[in-house]
Amino acid sequence: MGDTVITTASSPERQRILVALSGGVDSSLAAALLQKQGHEVEGAYIRTWLDEEDLGECPAAQDIEDARAVADHLGIPFRIINLVSNYREKVVSYLVEGYRRGITPNPDIMCNREMKFGVFREVAREEGFSHIATGHYCRSQFREGRMHILEGLDKNKDQTYFLALTRPEDLQNVNFPIGNFRKPEVRRLAREMGLPNAEKKDSQGICFLGKVKIDKFLSRYIPDHPGEIVDTNGTVRGRHKGLHRFTIGQRRGIGVPSNTDNEAFVVVAKDLEKNQLVIGFDRPDTPLLYQTGAVIGDLNWIGDPPRPGETLAAKPRYRDPAQAIDIVAINPQHLQVEFHESQRALALGQILAFYRGDELIGGGTYEAVQHQKESQ
Repeated sequence: MGDTVITTASSPERQRILVALSGGVDSSLAAALLQKQGHEVEGAYIRTWLDEEDLGECPAAQDIEDARAVADHLGIPFRIINLVSNYREKVVSYLVEGYRRGITPNPDIMCNREMKFGVFREVAREEGFSHIATGHYCRSQFREGRMHILEGLDKNKDQTYFLALTRPEDLQNVNFPIGNFRKPEVRRLAREMGLPNAEKKDSQGICFLGKVKIDKFLSRYIPDHPGEIVDTNGTVRGRHKGLHRFTIGQRRGIGVPSNTDNEAFVVVAKDLEKNQLVIGFDRPDTPLLYQTGAVIGDLNWIGDPPRPGETLAAKPRYRDPAQAIDIVAINPQHLQVEFHESQRALALGQILAFYRGDELIGGGTYEAVQHQKESQ
């Protein structure tokens, strides 16, 4: 470990780096830090959606203006890279088809895999850049002949989860300059460097939707298919407009009132054959709501794959704390895991990210889950 080379902004060799400037403070500080260390830095805004798509308050115009202002402040070249068609093909279609099939996709993970570290990385390479950089809260270390991805120092902001499906070869020659900082430090450094967007609020939600709700967006692609809302006993409680409008664990917007004890209903399953939305009260003993294990597919390994019987840490969702899991069985296509503690409302199509300590080793998609009641 003594000869570890940390391939981040601290790398001594001068690099020609294209920084993905989103208009936010994180990527802006990433560019500023790399420039300060003597690298040849240029900025690029990745255009993934067009205002004329009529999504309401789309933030793209303001983000481009902010990204350009940062580039002007730093005195670096700036460009807009139009990847709208790529995004529609690789991310939007994945999102829509996932909901059409009744699962819950993660477009932000797919955006990282296919766009930032896929198409954008190729564009940078074709234009003669040796590296790209982003404002992700994660760290990278090059040792033993390959790149290792570690959690960001700020555990509350860590974004390694979003890299779980990124191909390992696409993480070579990538810089994550702010991974060693906590968010308050990022704000402080941005102010000290005079960045024009130092106080800009963090963006929320799916990157291209702005303030548009997902069900409104999906209504443009998936027609409503009304059906029954039933509880776990099969009693009809109401009607839904379409199963694609709901996800497992959802509490708001179901349209069924709580009981006399003010207990809220939650979505616990979607029966595609019967076109029924299944709900239950949000209790630990509600059937189908909690899971003890899962079968994971679409496996992607950034680090060394796990071994049968190995205990690892895993994040069932972004923002979820790491959970201890046991690897029950593994083959090239699937992996079966058991959680040490039952997990609430895991949805097919979501992503499980695997860790050894603070190192992200990969991830995969929930293809089947084992419910708490089934394991008793």
